[in-house]
Amino acid sequence: MQKEQTPIRVMLADDHPIVMTGFAMSLGAQGMEVVGQAKSPSEAVAMYAEQKPDVAVLDIRFGTELTGLDAAQNILKADPQAKIVFLSQFDQDSLIKETYRLGAHAFVTKDCDPADLAEAVRQAHAGKLYFLPQIAERLASLAVRGDVSPQSMLDERSLEIFKLMAEGLTNNEIAERLNLSTKTISNISQSVKEKLGVHRQAYITKLAVKHGLIEP
Repeated sequence: MQKEQTPIRVMLADDHPIVMTGFAMSLGAQGMEVVGQAKSPSEAVAMYAEQKPDVAVLDIRFGTELTGLDAAQNILKADPQAKIVFLSQFDQDSLIKETYRLGAHAFVTKDCDPADLAEAVRQAHAGKLYFLPQIAERLASLAVRGDVSPQSMLDERSLEIFKLMAEGLTNNEIAERLNLSTKTISNISQSVKEKLGVHRQAYITKLAVKHGLIEP
């Protein structure tokens, strides 16, 4: 593969320094220049504005309320032409779809070959989308059989209640949390169960984890 005339300038964001150092070394070995390493979503937004990298590689999950998705939204708001590659140890279908819907150019898993990450950065830099083969296959399957995720089937209020149900809260607890009547919550939770075809608590939780709505 032809070496770039000038190195691609890359910013990394991950809250695990050892992981980030490993990625920085891998990209450096591929002739890229890592211009910054952020440890939080807010730091990533500030660092992007300061460094103006060619490509930002963002982890999705951080140990804070903000996520890599939040950082990407802020970066893209300030710079709609930003090239973003997402990294994640989780690869739920809904999460992958959300990253591309948001405007990312690539989604790679943390256990990928370093060469795949480098290729994702190159393709993003060129303004192209990049899919790992197994992810491309799953996205194609989703397109064929339709999206049956809770995110696509429930409105915002119902989805919020579904997530609380998945965390094991009772109708009374959810009503208190959302400042609604128990009867309202009971009606919505029953509707949610029927729409999604799940009634037992274990299945509700499993479905929420599968689609990246709650932590496993």
